[in-house]
Amino acid sequence: MHTLSALACAALVALAPADEPKPAFAVTEDADRVRITGDALDANIKKKGYVSGVEGGTLHDKKTGFRDLGFGLDIVDWIMEPGSDEAYRDKLPGDLPYTFNNLFHGKRPKRSIEGPQICTQAKELKPTVIRGADFVAIKQEHAYTLAAPGKKTGSKWEQTIVFPAGKRYFVSADRVTAKNASDAMFLRIDMPGHIKHKNGDTFSEVYLSYHGKIEAKEFAKDFAPDDKFLYSRDDSKIPKRVIRAYRTRDPKTGKDGPWLAGLTLDPAVVYEAWCHQRGYICMIQEIGGRAVKPGDTFGAAFVVGFFDSIEEMEKVYDEYAGNRGLEVTEKGWKLTKGP
Repeated sequence: MHTLSALACAALVALAPADEPKPAFAVTEDADRVRITGDALDANIKKKGYVSGVEGGTLHDKKTGFRDLGFGLDIVDWIMEPGSDEAYRDKLPGDLPYTFNNLFHGKRPKRSIEGPQICTQAKELKPTVIRGADFVAIKQEHAYTLAAPGKKTGSKWEQTIVFPAGKRYFVSADRVTAKNASDAMFLRIDMPGHIKHKNGDTFSEVYLSYHGKIEAKEFAKDFAPDDKFLYSRDDSKIPKRVIRAYRTRDPKTGKDGPWLAGLTLDPAVVYEAWCHQRGYICMIQEIGGRAVKPGDTFGAAFVVGFFDSIEEMEKVYDEYAGNRGLEVTEKGWKLTKGP
């Protein structure tokens, strides 16, 4: 009997299905946000309130315990173009009027084509979660509902964010399908994100690949975007890489942490990029800035996350360099050359 019982148990064990592999991420969701928990990185995606990108303060590096220092990462604003809206400003709806000749926006004339500003005014997005064997992804979109005089509404913004298992960064892409024509249409985003600080207590330095390292003391007083550290594209001198990063610092101990970096994988898509002080460090980046016809699509792809060194950023950058788009299904994800 004992022998038969042992044989029967062995047979049952042999027939039992193998244990299901542990998911790469735990994902929970409620009415306000999607929470993503992984071995290397945690992050939240907000559904309501200040939306688009990754929620500020929630990108958590498990290796060091540090978090991002801003209002969010890969956060999205308006569709814009160069030029002033002064002639028709009184006819602009909502938050489309754009002022310049000030500390916030500098002296460079620009105007909004379509809005509202997604992060503050869209109010609610409906992110879709896609789970793969070794990643989790988020897709979200919004059709613009405001337009300048003579322009149509309805240009479509789409964002894809992929969290690869075991990585301290995420991969993202923003793209716009235009309803209007423009000689130089661009999308304004935060890349990687703004930096909250008090006299440099939360970071020790900024790194801009097209400029170099900048000590925290350079941001002690407010200054306009075009006063210092402005990048404006020159097609005859496109840089090898566009990396914008800051070195985190523990405000209690003063000890440096990891770098939080945003890597724009095709440097030619960057129209302008700011890094200026306005109560916090504002890291605005504009993508596109080229002629667009109705129905055209333009965009950019990024890597955003934590790195131990500039050399590590450059290595990851070169691995993915030249891509502008991001595709994802449950079977996998890939970067692409087009938006």
